[in-house]
Amino acid sequence: MQHRHTLAAVAAGILLTAGIGATMPAGAANAPTLSTTTPTTALVVNARWGGHATFDRLVIDVRGAMPPVTVHQTRALYYDGSGERVPLAGKHFLEIKLSPAAAHDDSGRSVYKGPRLVKIYLPTLKGVALTGDFEGVVTIGAAFDTKPVYKTFRLHSPERFVVDIAHTMGCRS
Repeated sequence: MQHRHTLAAVAAGILLTAGIGATMPAGAANAPTLSTTTPTTALVVNARWGGHATFDRLVIDVRGAMPPVTVHQTRALYYDGSGERVPLAGKHFLEIKLSPAAAHDDSGRSVYKGPRLVKIYLPTLKGVALTGDFEGVVTIGAAFDTKPVYKTFRLHSPERFVVDIAHTMGCRS
């Protein structure tokens, strides 16, 4: 009787192993591992801006695959985690959230080289702040004196998220 239980256990193990092996793609055992240059979580590494004849542009640089991004207008900006108000001058604000993303590496060192809080003198864009790098969400805020009319899009190689904010004035030097 003991011999039958052992035989049944061995047979079950063989079938289980064969079943698992059948679901693995061909060559999976020899599949390359992820390169150390390709982060598993998108890394937000910079935010930059520029003025153009009919719009101001905010660009967020990302290392790795672009995560989902949400942009919404808000009455004020607050730092994630602490809840303290962000001291950017303006009457209107955009909150840009990238998730899942981080502005730090696995060791906790910042990879974000952009501004933490900066006043800007463009026709529409008046300030930018990194407002959060908390629990897999990176948040960047933008400040305006007037309600922003904007469009967003993504650019690739390298990965970038772009916000174009319309204005009717020409660029200032």
